[in-house]
Amino acid sequence: MEDTLLMIPGPTTVPKRVLDAMAQPIVNHRGPVYGEILEETTAMMSEVFQTDNKSYLLTGSGTSAMEAAIANIVEKGDKVINVVSGKFGQRLQQLTEVFGGESIEIAVPWGQAADPEEIKRVLDENDDVKALTMIHNESSTAVVNPIQEVGKIMKDYDALFVVDTVSSLAGDNVKVDEYGLDICLTGSQKCIAAPPGMAAITINDDAWKVIDSVDSPTYYLDLKAMRKSGDKSPAQTPYTPNVSMTYAMREALSMVLEEGLDARIKRHHIGAEATREAAKTLGLDLFAREGDYSNTLTAINMPEGVTDNQLRGTMRNKYQIELAGGQDHLKGNIFRIGHMGTTGLHELAMTFACLEMTLKEFGFEFESGAGVAALEDIYLKNL
Repeated sequence: MEDTLLMIPGPTTVPKRVLDAMAQPIVNHRGPVYGEILEETTAMMSEVFQTDNKSYLLTGSGTSAMEAAIANIVEKGDKVINVVSGKFGQRLQQLTEVFGGESIEIAVPWGQAADPEEIKRVLDENDDVKALTMIHNESSTAVVNPIQEVGKIMKDYDALFVVDTVSSLAGDNVKVDEYGLDICLTGSQKCIAAPPGMAAITINDDAWKVIDSVDSPTYYLDLKAMRKSGDKSPAQTPYTPNVSMTYAMREALSMVLEEGLDARIKRHHIGAEATREAAKTLGLDLFAREGDYSNTLTAINMPEGVTDNQLRGTMRNKYQIELAGGQDHLKGNIFRIGHMGTTGLHELAMTFACLEMTLKEFGFEFESGAGVAALEDIYLKNL
């Protein structure tokens, strides 16, 4: 297992620095030492979110932050526009319904990005909408949605703009304040490159006004309780946090800021472009529509005549490289390569060298090393 290369869209390979940080002794989660660590970590979290808002850590996966965002603003009968362009947009819609909201779905074909003009049309038709939800980077389809453009539109409406950046923050452009995101959430295990199990959320004043007016049915994910504890000195969480994961997040966020947020995002963009070119060079077809490509992972149509088990199974069992499959109705039809976190040319070169050998094993023909050469061309052009 230690030798397996994770090339999936999270969890990513975790740097040794971050793993070592988790080995530090556990401290009192109600004491001043942990309070200082928590304050430092949430301050860095806000810096990565690019916001003046305070941020909060949740012991839970990214879905816990998704649920917190919905549970604290939606009351029974509230109308919420859910942009559903994949599995995770669908999850926000399901959460809306779980908490009694009336979902107004904007269904986007999987593999395509949402159309801002369609969103504006639906907003115009529903002047009593409480919120609009969107996944920035839909990792089930490897598509990036236009949150900046939608944010400009949302400024003319009273509805809150709730955005999931679980698979994009620290790997693509997410500027919470500039883009007008009222609630923004993320997870630990993707571009931030910490282990799975922690999420983060940031909330602006407009969203807090709504939250303060809602009698939320949630207990563990009560954002008002998080704010009350987070404002204490020393800072706390309302319930027992994962202390070791807080250490991990502090170290991982330190590494993000040491690299520089702009430099890290550029590195992700280069890796995405290189992956797409390498795939095309091998005659593979990309699943996402051109122009809508994610910058943190790539979805590729399964080559004709090869099964998911043959391709991903060979990569896993013979070459110890883990790729992701498709979800829902895409299962068996696509495979996904994650190029997020600390992933770079070294990991992508190993992946494509082994992918070439796997495809040749199943009868495909192309010039040896073609995929790796395509990767190198993109990196040489950009670095």
